[in-house]
Amino acid sequence: MRFDVFTLFPGMFVGPFSESIVRRAVDAGLIEIYTHNIRDYATDKHRTTDDYPYGGGGGMVMKPEPIFAAVESVLAGARGIPIVLMSPAGRTFTHAIARELAHYPRVALICGHYEGVDERVRQYLCTDEISIGDYVLTGGELPAMVIIDAVSRLVPGVLPEWAPENESHANGMIEHPHYTRPAEFRGWRVPDVLLSGNHAAIAEWRRLQSELRTRHRRKISS
Repeated sequence: MRFDVFTLFPGMFVGPFSESIVRRAVDAGLIEIYTHNIRDYATDKHRTTDDYPYGGGGGMVMKPEPIFAAVESVLAGARGIPIVLMSPAGRTFTHAIARELAHYPRVALICGHYEGVDERVRQYLCTDEISIGDYVLTGGELPAMVIIDAVSRLVPGVLPEWAPENESHANGMIEHPHYTRPAEFRGWRVPDVLLSGNHAAIAEWRRLQSELRTRHRRKISS
């Protein structure tokens, strides 16, 4: 799977994707992550990518020309690729949306900045808008990283086959508690059922704990 990220700050992506599972997936050729500097597609000598908003108001707005030029140049000839704008006004990112994106061989992510992007980018270039929560960040880079990480885990081969379907939100529930050695720590013991070797009882305990945790933390009524 390939991710194309359009950003003013490509250096932000170096650290997070040079470690851990995503790095191993890249090294194994399972995913590809390309960052494209929107500023490289500005045509004036100052490589301007933002300007004052029409109608007045504070802040700057990202210009449409370099964004269109960057996306159209990189995706030239490609068809059916989701072009996703990182936006606090977008639909809230969920595990279901991660699954949806994981079915595509290629996804483009546009990182807004300042007061956002010219509305014509939303209307005529992007196919989707995604938010990672009801709050505002300094730019779309961190949300893009979150989406890449979440989607990458669902690409076949990145994790063991059983893993993605046994985690929180995979089946609409929050995952059950986990314990490891030692069996007792500072007087706090691991639940006896987990030490019993009774796999049916363990499975039932985990199911009940998952339901209880989901109801408590997500206020889901019974």
